[in-house]
Amino acid sequence: MAASAHNSLPKLAQAMEEAEDDVLAYMTFPKAHRTKLHSTNTLERLNREVKRRADVVGIFPNEASIVRLIGAVLIEANDEWSLQHRYLSLEPLNGLASGADDEPSLLAPPAEPVHLTPAAA
Repeated sequence: MAASAHNSLPKLAQAMEEAEDDVLAYMTFPKAHRTKLHSTNTLERLNREVKRRADVVGIFPNEASIVRLIGAVLIEANDEWSLQHRYLSLEPLNGLASGADDEPSLLAPPAEPVHLTPAAA
């Protein structure tokens, strides 16, 4: 697609070429996980739940109360997912941890530590 836009929309083609690695990053994960990783449905559902709970309260007296409410919602969601469902099964990752595949292990620590600065985040 970037090649077809190269002549008529050169800036778009350049942006698509530069973003290719980021857009296709989910392809480095096991095939069984890819259909769930390329979607933001889970994140959108969680955001709707946070908004629904915040709308019930209406006005928060201070920032700490917002942090407590959102923290409680996130902890509840984490507990629910860890106990009730497994959105991504662990079986495909077992081969990665042992290095059975030719692909690099996703569970191995990065070669260089990643340091994010506020400007980079």
